[in-house]
Amino acid sequence: MTTHRIVSHEAWIEARKQHLAKEKELTRLRDQLSQSRRDLPWEKVEKTYAFEGPNGKESLAELFQGRSQLIVQHFMFDPSWDEGCKSCSFWADNFNGIDVHLNHRDVSFVLVSRAPLATLQSYQKRMGWSVKWVSSFHNDFNRDYYVTATPEEIEAKRAYYNYAFDAFPGAERPGISVFYKDADGAIYHTYSCYARGLDMLNGADHLLDLVPKGRDEKGLPYPMEWLRHRDRYEDRPPTVSWRR
Repeated sequence: MTTHRIVSHEAWIEARKQHLAKEKELTRLRDQLSQSRRDLPWEKVEKTYAFEGPNGKESLAELFQGRSQLIVQHFMFDPSWDEGCKSCSFWADNFNGIDVHLNHRDVSFVLVSRAPLATLQSYQKRMGWSVKWVSSFHNDFNRDYYVTATPEEIEAKRAYYNYAFDAFPGAERPGISVFYKDADGAIYHTYSCYARGLDMLNGADHLLDLVPKGRDEKGLPYPMEWLRHRDRYEDRPPTVSWRR
């Protein structure tokens, strides 16, 4: 039997309208924050990067695929792993099929990981994703955008992530980075976010936030402990998630 407060329809409507006022305020604030994000200054990308992709070697400029805007998901996949991070996989499950819509707004979208291309392609086939995925195994892209720590940083428990120095529990962390390419071919880094800043990109989490139990993580050893790779919910214990 539920222990939640039960009221009449009229009382439910009144409570819902009070909450709606808060939701509208949040929407207005989110619109303001989104505009503030777009107004942030840019930094020019001076370094040349070569990625391994389905079309062979590709530069950062080529990842734009003729468009002016590029979103990169820094997908946690260490070269020594045989499967991708379960949390990043959860995010990627939300991305299948969105690229056509993004393309029509002058945006390209790509996953970037340090694992070798063959490993990425094998895992991508297993998960059934169609989104473009390239390897940064031979370049410093992950280091330059603060999603990979060195063994020395891990040992010292001091690595730069989410715009602060903190302990890195492993070599990999998740993130999103955004770039713009102008008509002359110059590329600019416009935005990056990490940790809980990635929440807004996961539609499944937003759906869970709508239901009575929410994400239902209270009492778990760590948030998202419940999560599995979507083909591993019955036969394998969870791996470590670095979300915080």
